[in-house]
Amino acid sequence: MIVWHQGALRPVEAVRIDPNDRGLLLADGLFETMRARDGRILRLERHWARLSEGARLLDIPLPLDEPGLAAVARELLLANGFARGEAVLRLTLTRGPGPRGLAPPERPTPTLLLAAFPPAEPAPPARAVLVKSVRRNELSPASRIKSLAYLDPILALREAIAAGGDEALLCNTAGRLACASAANLFLVVEGRIWTPSVGEGALPGVTRAVLLDRARTAGLLAVEADVPRHLLARAEEIFTTNAVRGIRAVASVDGRVLAGPCPGPVTRRLQELLEAE
Repeated sequence: MIVWHQGALRPVEAVRIDPNDRGLLLADGLFETMRARDGRILRLERHWARLSEGARLLDIPLPLDEPGLAAVARELLLANGFARGEAVLRLTLTRGPGPRGLAPPERPTPTLLLAAFPPAEPAPPARAVLVKSVRRNELSPASRIKSLAYLDPILALREAIAAGGDEALLCNTAGRLACASAANLFLVVEGRIWTPSVGEGALPGVTRAVLLDRARTAGLLAVEADVPRHLLARAEEIFTTNAVRGIRAVASVDGRVLAGPCPGPVTRRLQELLEAE
């Protein structure tokens, strides 16, 4: 496996992460997970905009610009045999090494790592569990960026798996629906498509934004709003979205199987809209 690390392509065995790197010690950094097709990053502009906003918020300098990332991705995909067809890219940006303590260094030297992987296998419809032990903190700026700090979603997914599921649904601190463990959440209720707003703790997902745009262009009623959890019981269809898997239908919540086909007609229509490039 070849990765791009600190300005060069290297075998993964040759990569050295500084033991004082704040990403390793403090989760002080960001990541982006992106789909690639035929050597190019899909929806690069949207991914770059979110990465740039996160870097601005954390005050981490970006070692590359958008065209530079596109060029590096092409090199990396070619080096790993993914120049044609589908692949997944994971970009990791940290503040780099620093002294002990929480205060960041005055002149950070960021670490940037880009890795390429085969495309994700199609996932069956999810068996979701509305978890009780973890809440999404909609008041935290970290809820709006792709932070490296992912312990809450990990704990939520562990709870879901222990309850017999394979996906976790999280509420925010106000008890309203926020997201899935590593995806945005959508409900279809009486033909209307609902998704929690960013102010409710939902990550501003790239796939989420594209889907909302295309649904509205196609004349479907899609709203970003406060979504009370009791709507789960009324939903005809439920699905999640992220950049790697696109849309994943939800078959059940807390053991209650949704009526009708899975994926349902609205979900299938949205899948068609999302895949139209």
